[in-house]
Formats: sequence, structure tokens, C-alpha cells
Amino acid sequence: MDLNPTTAEAIIARARAAGRTALDEASGKALLSCFGIATPRAVVVASPEQGAERAKGMAGPFAVKVVSPDILHKSDAGGVTLNLADGAAVAAAIREMAGKPRIAAARVEGWLVEEMIPKGQEMVIGGFRDREFGPMIMVGLGGIFVEVLKDVSFRICPINRADAEAMLAELKGRALLHGARGVAAVDEAALIDAMLALGGAQGLLMRFADDIAEADLNPIIVTQTGAVAADARFILTPAGEAGRPARMLRDPLTEFAPLFFPETIAVLGASTKEVAIANTFIRRLRSFGYSGEIYPIHPTATEIEGLAAYRTIAEAPRPVDYAYIAIGAQRIPDVIAGAAGRLKVAQVISAGFGELAEGRALEADLVAKASAAGVRVVGPNCLGSYSPRGGLTFPVGAPTEVGRIGIVAQSGGLSTDIIKRGQWRGLRFSGLVTIGNSADVTPHELVEFYFADPQTTAVGLYIEDIREGRAFFDLLRCHPAPKQVVILKGGRSALGRAAAASHTGALAGDDRAWQALAAQLPVALVSTLDEFIDALLMLQSVTLRPHKPTREVVLFGNGGGSSVLGTDAFASYGLNVSPLCAAALAPLEAMGLPPGTSLVNPIDTPVRTLQEKDGLIAGEILGHVLELAQPDAVAMHLNLAAFVGRGTADPMETLFEVIGKAVRQWPGVAHFALALRSDGSPELDDKRRIYREKARAIGLAVFDEIPAMAGALSVVSHLEHRLAARSGGAADPDDAEKRLARLGIQRYAEPGAAGPRPR
Repeated sequence: MDLNPTTAEAIIARARAAGRTALDEASGKALLSCFGIATPRAVVVASPEQGAERAKGMAGPFAVKVVSPDILHKSDAGGVTLNLADGAAVAAAIREMAGKPRIAAARVEGWLVEEMIPKGQEMVIGGFRDREFGPMIMVGLGGIFVEVLKDVSFRICPINRADAEAMLAELKGRALLHGARGVAAVDEAALIDAMLALGGAQGLLMRFADDIAEADLNPIIVTQTGAVAADARFILTPAGEAGRPARMLRDPLTEFAPLFFPETIAVLGASTKEVAIANTFIRRLRSFGYSGEIYPIHPTATEIEGLAAYRTIAEAPRPVDYAYIAIGAQRIPDVIAGAAGRLKVAQVISAGFGELAEGRALEADLVAKASAAGVRVVGPNCLGSYSPRGGLTFPVGAPTEVGRIGIVAQSGGLSTDIIKRGQWRGLRFSGLVTIGNSADVTPHELVEFYFADPQTTAVGLYIEDIREGRAFFDLLRCHPAPKQVVILKGGRSALGRAAAASHTGALAGDDRAWQALAAQLPVALVSTLDEFIDALLMLQSVTLRPHKPTREVVLFGNGGGSSVLGTDAFASYGLNVSPLCAAALAPLEAMGLPPGTSLVNPIDTPVRTLQEKDGLIAGEILGHVLELAQPDAVAMHLNLAAFVGRGTADPMETLFEVIGKAVRQWPGVAHFALALRSDGSPELDDKRRIYREKARAIGLAVFDEIPAMAGALSVVSHLEHRLAARSGGAADPDDAEKRLARLGIQRYAEPGAAGPRPR
């Protein structure tokens, strides 16, 4: 793509040497030409007379623009004149502009005289360097569409041709490119070529990722025969502001085994006189069933919580896998440095670091001393870690069963909600780590662990500051076998970003980058904790099918109004509750079901219908649907209040049996989900809790309402579509299994399994 890299680098270097913060327009267009983006024929002149003379060898009409390092927005200063017929008009325009107040007060380096581009569709292609993710690209329709309607689309660079096409497809005014209201269609392929030249793998933004803070091709004129950049603006990054290189893990399973499967734990901050947070941690460890060795560390005590205490980590009987540190912040860097090579992972609970301006130097000292000591630091300013396989916990009453969901969270309190609320909803976890400020161990490193961990099938993140966004993006983009990822992003609004800054020291990037991330990669972005749990619950119970992305849904349950509203809910998420085909409808109609039953889809079966054949009728209906309609998903919903007083038999026992049988008989045909709707009475809420456990036993996700179920299935659909669009081979799952075995770590294949602690 880069036609002349030496020239391109020289253009940037000359601007840097001159102390410029932006390229002048002529240099910007020369830079575009180096990457194959067409620009108008142009020349820079020093005077009106030279402008008139040089115009004689060019084809009018002409545009004249001021060239000044003091004037970034030329039109605002009156520094642009268009539609000049000849050299005399060019000279007159230069004289007039030179007399305008803002131009007269500026350093004028010359005047750009260029041939005007024939009329076409105005577009905008832009780029900027996101604080978290690095280079990003934008495309939009020009004029009112971008200025007022904000009809634009963003992606993280690099993009490929499919990304560029998807960006254009997102534009509300895209029909204008194909020809509308008598306007000729434009050369969309040429527009895409320009987008790739700017934001592709070999494009300008990637080549000069550390130099270009902002790029603005506004407008780029697209016609039937090509695309030409009429204007170009490049703002340079301050010198020396290159992004820091990301840490590369050689083997994430080995790197973080001491965190998830610790044989020895040191606890700093426990007291002999009161119950501090570290005392509570020791008690919860023992109650949870941790079978390794616990070493309280205290400068004077010989015993804490009935355990022998030691003055320093270095004096503990064995090297320490994991240290839980809840002491004064100022002491922590030296305590870790003094571990004398006998500590692998330290989780710093204490606050007072980078979340406060006055603590940033201390945080840097902590990271530096830990690195010198060979210690990985989780936190600071967090609550702890939870690993049912390793016997590690910080919340009380967390489930001991091992599940398939791995969590990374920057909020300790929210992590407790995730574990406890998830527990009652049926979620089970392979692990959860609170990372607070993530000064050393970053979110993407823990995601990489979960990707390598054969026990984990889906990953959830609560993130305020991704820390190394480019490394996170590249991990998701390039990993040979990425797992589904659900992100709950804190700080997506301006006020939210301010709250995040006071919470974890985050200066969160623009939400556009996160939206782009989800549009490009197998990542789902959710807005609330309930949506987060709903999505993970669904992912816990299904196997994604990229070869058959979810779109068509059969909605089956009792309650006509609920079915109608449910159909609307699915439609709002882009999922279809479409009428059944004749082949599937015929055997259903032949069943002779009671009056009031509707079979077209949604399938509405009143309680009287569901009680037919002792409840086995639901299995017959499902059989016909799965065999002949073969939907992508079956979404069942039951209003539990409707069953009260309608007979002595509980139809739910039979329902779980028939669903389990249908799944076994028609494997891989459809995803299943169930909404159990309650009237809020204690009796029905208690029953629903019992039913949730029965559903979990057969791998069925249960939701409280149909819209929540629709939202969770839409996450499945999105991830399947993104995986279908992704290329690349699959990793060998046996390799991860073998590495875990070498570490002495058992994989728990079934959700809800519990067993002896590792090693």
C-alpha cells in the first residue's frame, strides 16, 4: 500500500524538525499520495504573482488556501477561496485573503493553489489515536450528515476489506452511494481502497501509529470513476509519546497457576487484637476448604487465627505462591522487595496508590520493586480472588462447585455481586480476579489465561480502564482459538468516565472504541449487571454455532399477550419469531390441541394444553418443531401464576424431562432458553429458585422475563456472527490439558463438579 515509505517518513521528520504540531495541507496531501490516496494537482506559491503564473500550466477552476502553522481551520479564518476561473482570479484571491485580520496576524508560509475536483458524493474519512486502543478509523457522509446527523462509523485499526464494507453498511445514508433520487452511483470500491490505505494493516495510521494523533480527510470526493481527497489535515502527537510495549506471556497457564491454584498463601495485615479484613480472609479460606498452607505475616506476633505467624515472607517455611496484602500502602513496595525471591504473585488489597494523584509515584515504585523481585502484582486497590479449583475465595458463601465462566473485574464490590447474584441465577465460575488499578497484571493477561484454560468456556470482564487496549485488541484478533467474551464497561458516559477516574485512576477512552471492538471481534458489550449475568448464563449453557448463527427463534409458552410482547422484544434485538413453515405446522395442527392454542409461532399453549398427557404434550410439540422447523433457538416462557390452583400435578418436573429429552434427541439443532415468570409472591419466587436448580442440572439457562432471555440470545447471535466472520485455525485443546496436568491441576469437566484441591 505504501508507495514511497522513505518520502512518507521524511515528511513526518521534516515537520518534527520544524517543531510543527500539524502538517500543512500540502505536506498532508503528499503523505496521502505516498499511500496511494489520490489528491488534486496542486502547487504552493509565495505571492499573488507566482500564483497567477503557476496557474497557467494547470486546469481550472482553482481553489486557493492559506498555508500557515498558526491556522489549523482555514475556512474559519477566511483562508479558503473556491471556483477561481484563471490565474488573475487566483492572484486577486491571494491578495484579498492576505488582508484578513486572522491571516495578517499569522505566520504565512505560502498559498496552496490546486485544481478543483469535479462534483461527486462528499465523504469524510478520519483517524485518531485512541488512548487505550491506538489508531482508529472513521468514515461518514460529508456535509450535514457528519456535522449534524453524526452519520459515522468507527473501527479499530487495522481494518480489512470486510471491515470497511461493514462500516459503510452502518451508515444511514449509504443509499446515496448506490445512487438515489437521480444521482449516479459512485465508485464504492475506490472509497474502500482509500479507507484501507488509511487504516489497513499497511496503512498510514498503522505505519505512523506513534506520530499521527488525528487525521481528517474532509471531504474526500467520490465519483463514478474514483475517490480524491480534497482536503487533508494531520495533527501530530507530542514528541516521545509512543505507546508502551505490552508484556508478552510465554505460558499463561504457568504464569498464573500460583494465583488460581496456590499451594501456599501468605496473609499480611491480620491482627491479634481485632478482626481486620485479612483475618476475615483467613477465616473464609478455611471455611471454603482451602487445603494448602497459610502463613500469617506479622512483625511481632507468633500466632494469628490459630496459625503460626512469621515476621517476613522470606522467613515462611516454604516459598509463597500467593500473598494477600492488606497493610499500609507506603510499606508494601519494600515488603514485596524483601520477599527475597520466595514470592510469585502478590494481590495488593490496600488502596492509596494510582487511584489518587498523590499515590501514582508510590504505585510506580511498587511495580518497579515487584518486577525486580520477580513478583507479579494483582491490584492494588482490589478485594481478592476466587478460584473454586484452588480453594481460594474472598466473598463469604461463594459456591465451591467449579464452573465454566472466568471473570476479570476492576471493582471488588461489583465482583461480589457477580459471584453471589450469579450463584442464585445458576452461574458457576472457573475463577474470578479483582484487579483494581491493574498496575502490573493487566486484564488482557488474565483473559489470555482463561483462553488457555480448558475449564473456561466464556469470559466476562468488568472494565473501567483496559490499561493495554492495543494488546487486548490484538489478543482477541489474533488468538488461534478465542473464547466468547462479554464486557461490562464502566465509564462509557462523560460522567461515568469522571467517576472511573476517581475510582481506579482510569482515564477511560471514548465509548466509540468499545463499540468498534464489539463490531469487529467475537466480543459482546452489555450495559448493566443484569445483562452481564444474563449473557454469561446463556453462554454457560450453549455451544456457539458459527456455522449456523442464531436468527430464527420459536417462542413457545403460555400467555398470549406475553407472546406478542416477547415477539416484539426479540425483534428489537434483530431476532425473528417468524411463522412456521407449512411442513412444521401441519403435524402440530393434526394434534388436535384444545381451543385457545395458537401454533403459528409464537406457539401459545394455555395451561389446559400443557396439562395434556400429564405434561408430555410439550415434548411432542418440541419434537415436531425441532424436526421440521429446525429453528436456531427455542425460547420457552411460562407464567407460573397461571398454574396455581390448576390441578395437583406440577407440570415443571415433566417439562424439564421433555426438554432434556428433546436436546438429546436433536443435538445441535437449536439453543434452548427458558423464562419463568413470577407474580412476585414469596411462594412463586421460592418455587422459581427450585426450578432454576433443576434447569441447571440439565444445562438450561433460566431467565425472569422474556426480554432478558431475548437479550441473552442476541448476545449468542452476535458472537456467532463475529466468529463466522473470523478466519484462523483452532488451537489444540489437548495441549492446554497436558500443560495443566504437568502443573498438577485437575480440569472439572462438568458444571457444578467439586473435588479435591489441586496437587
